[in-house]
Amino acid sequence: MADSPSTHEAADSKGPPRKSILPAFWRFKIALSTILTIKVILELAVTFGYPNALVDELQGASDSALLMVMVMEGRGQIHRTDISPLLGALEDTGHHGIATDVRAWSLEYLDIIPGKEQNPKKSLQLSSFGRFKIALSTALREQTIQNLGAIFEYPRALMDEIRNAKNSALLMTMHMEERGQIQPEDISPLLTALKDLRLHGVASDVEDQFNEHLRITGKMAAFIEELKETCHTLYDKIQPIPYIKEKLYSVDKVFIEVGMEHCDSRGSWKTLSSYRGIFSVAKGTSRIQVIEGEPGYGKSTLALQLVYDWCNEVSDSPFCKPDILIFLNLRHLGGITSFMEAIEQFLLPQDSVLERQDVEQLINNKNVNILVIFDAYDEYPDQHIEDSFVAKILEEQILRHVDVLLTTRSSCIPPACGPRTGRIRLTGFDEGAREQYVRKAVTGDDEAEVQRILEQFNTNPILRDICQAPLFSVMYAHVAHEEEEFHNVRSVTEFFLYMISCFHSHAQNKVSGEKRKQLQRYASNHKKLDKFAFDSLTGANQQLLWDKKILIKKFGADFYGLYVNIGILVEEEVINRNRGATVAEFIQYRTEVHFYHKLFCEWFAACHLAKSVTSFWSLFHDFCKRVNPYDLQFVYRFACGINPAAAKEVIKLVQKKQDGDKFAVLCALEQKDSADDVLNTVRDLVSRDVRISENDTKLLQRTTMQLLELASQKEVPIKCLILDCTFDSIDEKLAHIALKSGLCLRPIAPLKLLIIRMEATDVSEPELISILGYVGQCDDLAELRFEECNLPVSVPATSIPSELISRNFKVSYTRYGYKMKLEVGQWEVDDVDVIRKLCSDGLTVSRDHSVLLQQSTILLLEKSTQQNIPVTRLTLDQCIEEFDVTTSNMVLTSGLSLPGVSSVMKLKVTESRNMSEDQYLQVLAFVKECEDMNEVFFDGCVLPVSIPTERIDHSLITRNVKVSCCPDNKVLFNLGSGKLESKTELPADVCIRGSDTVAEQASSIMQLTVASADKIPITEVSLYASFSSFDSDSLSLVLRSGLCLPRLSSLQKLWIGTKEGREVTVDEWTGILNYAKHSQLLKELRIGYCLLPWLDNNPNLANTRVEWNPACNAGVYVLQSGRWQDRSGRVLTRGAYANSVVTTFREGLRDTDWQKQRRDEIE
Repeated sequence: MADSPSTHEAADSKGPPRKSILPAFWRFKIALSTILTIKVILELAVTFGYPNALVDELQGASDSALLMVMVMEGRGQIHRTDISPLLGALEDTGHHGIATDVRAWSLEYLDIIPGKEQNPKKSLQLSSFGRFKIALSTALREQTIQNLGAIFEYPRALMDEIRNAKNSALLMTMHMEERGQIQPEDISPLLTALKDLRLHGVASDVEDQFNEHLRITGKMAAFIEELKETCHTLYDKIQPIPYIKEKLYSVDKVFIEVGMEHCDSRGSWKTLSSYRGIFSVAKGTSRIQVIEGEPGYGKSTLALQLVYDWCNEVSDSPFCKPDILIFLNLRHLGGITSFMEAIEQFLLPQDSVLERQDVEQLINNKNVNILVIFDAYDEYPDQHIEDSFVAKILEEQILRHVDVLLTTRSSCIPPACGPRTGRIRLTGFDEGAREQYVRKAVTGDDEAEVQRILEQFNTNPILRDICQAPLFSVMYAHVAHEEEEFHNVRSVTEFFLYMISCFHSHAQNKVSGEKRKQLQRYASNHKKLDKFAFDSLTGANQQLLWDKKILIKKFGADFYGLYVNIGILVEEEVINRNRGATVAEFIQYRTEVHFYHKLFCEWFAACHLAKSVTSFWSLFHDFCKRVNPYDLQFVYRFACGINPAAAKEVIKLVQKKQDGDKFAVLCALEQKDSADDVLNTVRDLVSRDVRISENDTKLLQRTTMQLLELASQKEVPIKCLILDCTFDSIDEKLAHIALKSGLCLRPIAPLKLLIIRMEATDVSEPELISILGYVGQCDDLAELRFEECNLPVSVPATSIPSELISRNFKVSYTRYGYKMKLEVGQWEVDDVDVIRKLCSDGLTVSRDHSVLLQQSTILLLEKSTQQNIPVTRLTLDQCIEEFDVTTSNMVLTSGLSLPGVSSVMKLKVTESRNMSEDQYLQVLAFVKECEDMNEVFFDGCVLPVSIPTERIDHSLITRNVKVSCCPDNKVLFNLGSGKLESKTELPADVCIRGSDTVAEQASSIMQLTVASADKIPITEVSLYASFSSFDSDSLSLVLRSGLCLPRLSSLQKLWIGTKEGREVTVDEWTGILNYAKHSQLLKELRIGYCLLPWLDNNPNLANTRVEWNPACNAGVYVLQSGRWQDRSGRVLTRGAYANSVVTTFREGLRDTDWQKQRRDEIE
């Protein structure tokens, strides 16, 4: 939507516009409205988290700026004593100049109290009242405004100002509020005035709207208060270590930010500095965000921190912005069939003042900003049910207006979460976060104790990597603070065994005698609990929540009491609403029990699995075949650490699964076994490719390096090591490879092949020399191979270690089979078989290739000519700059020159553009230099319809060079006649879809231009979601692909449908009409699925019927004498356009059935 001239003028001014007679705060608001362009408004709306319906309303308003000011006031973002939310949002969105002006105006007009907090109930009331004011403004007609001004005795100057405003009704509403005629609690002065004017119908409607505001305000406030009371019990009872029940914390007292990454649009993981940025990285994606992480990485703790921020309105957190936050732990929702049932069961108190229909109305209100947090999807019992209410929400079948955050293990992403779903990945604690937690939640100001605990982490690198998982780090820090002696652990199994032993010791130390012996028996003999945990995890429906009575009956009261007392089992009271019972029994409480963390359930399940290897082989084998290792990875790993026999069998079976070798490494180093057995496992693992990947946890990377070091110590040959996007640099002092994770890889003597993959990374000459220095220390290394990276063209021969030359060492670059001639430091391809293989597959020079890769391809072409090896096809992909007539070379966009090569048989030119006559002739000049070339194919570009034959080199005609420019040879360029020729009959309706490939679009355009040049009637052209803009220089329609549809003199009908509805600018619309005007035979122009701009007088087309269909159910309008008319001949007024057409258009955009119909049409 274009900004008005007055808005631009105000935005360029250094101060506010002239002062009116309004009080100070109102002068500030008027000044603010003059500086807000539509771009700023939309960015602020996103930053403030406004619901989509409100954003649409702002975008379509006749005075968006004034409406935005009212909305910000209603939502508490500007107040006469505090505008810090607005200033913060302007700074966050980069509008520093506007923020400076607004800050200056606030000092002039307002009594600012920095940091003053608003009453949340008052803000809520204002939010609802703001919606009432907007509704009121739509009911005020011009005469009504004038009459009310007379009754309220407004000054004439003020009434003149209101009368001349762009939106007089909105301004009138603001003045009535300022003067007390309407207030959030009372509008009786306005109602009395309307009745005095005998506008009883208007008064009745306004009163109904106000009563709805009062009702919503009361119900909403009650609902939020009840939600916050329930949420408080969740985030205020954090137990960092299970058995210390006397120390409960609020989540904000223990929460530390973990490492986070977000997945960008290309699927790459990028660092996210804070959880406060979760919303900002989701812009333009689905309303669903998944927070994923490995077990114990703090997903649920993060979710509770978000709940805390909302409940306590933490000002610098974006999670204080939703009107309503619904937090549901999915572990509890087995058998719950609806969203409302879940809210009633787990969030509303027993004595709730709200009825079910009250909550439903609030939840279904699209003007309410709602955030739903589903915690622990990996523990959701009904995740296998395709039509569960959770699945329907994730698939956007229901509650499409709410935002959703879902936490889950990385191995358990819901199937409904597609490519558009936002993804956040937790990467755990680094050393800084670990120290921060110790200071914040464990030791306080005791610096000596801080250093004592941190020393245990620092002196045990295995422990340090295990404690990358925040759960492990937190437990160990608290245990270390309680215990005098530290236990040195070498694996996750040892760590967990030590933790559980501490839990039991804590309980045993409180008793003596027979009771102590009983606790010791229960600590060592827990077979029933083991099997119960195993069955719960591996059954058809995973179950992680049980009724207390069932567990007491199964294990006995004493055993159950111990495991609850030490914190491994946790009790929770939940409301049991029994709808089939009597009134007295309708609401009851029941006690549900779950493990402190799912990892404890996996530990006891692993105890059962480890023992079943010898006694129940079929059970063990069935489990390993049926359960994905990454779904329950710690069951496998713990089992390997508990029972050496289990380790051997687990590793064998795991290796058969996809990516099994990586998981087998983790399992291998859990086992407590004889040196020979461990060595046999290591020998087996290094006989295959060993990979260290950027997506591996630091623990997995270190475990893999341990495996390599053990093989090196025992002189076990290592077949291949792949550093997959993990290489960072060479530490020349230590002669180690530094990985991106911070770990260092020492030279590995028995390694045979080292592959370094660095996707789209430039390797400098000094870096390559350093890498060669490292590999020179790997005694048995025979080859260094680079993949995906961009290498220097050469290195000085004097910098290459002499031992590499004497060992006949091989350095290769796989992209084109190059190897480095170490004696001179140059890349070469001298293997005829390699050259022949590469040339038979065809060669490509792309604009996206590095200079080295382009240079390598050119060198390979020259080698093919020297060896007389034919190149089946050469593709020039978006890389042609020009043809140099002085050298007869094609100059590439990189600046390199490509000489004509006689060995190339076919040339493919990929260019997404309309090619000019000179550009086309430059390609033909290059073809002339390639003596054996007999065919040229232009892919995705539109060729000139004709060229004077005298400009075409005759040798190309005598060589019978074939020029085609469409798939299946639909269009050829006849070099003899100098014209494009279509080999197929033109269809009656030519459709150019947005989903078509560029080549398909180019083919359609060239068929049309040939028909137009030959004066063949073109019945109809339809642009389905492919139109982009209008090029006034060439009078062409520009498509989204970048191609242009030129004027077609024989075109009779043109239909333009935009992608999923869009707002067409004035320039675009007048350009389309200009295009139609110059299409002499055009009888009909139809445009649909878009919002055309309002013009008081549209350009008229004398001989062309122009129709416009904005959206589904919006009707069809016909252009007559510069004005739009409906089918009945009624002229469309500006008011009807704003109130009817624009509204119907936006509703159509939210109509999923219509959108599906549109997608089907486009595809």
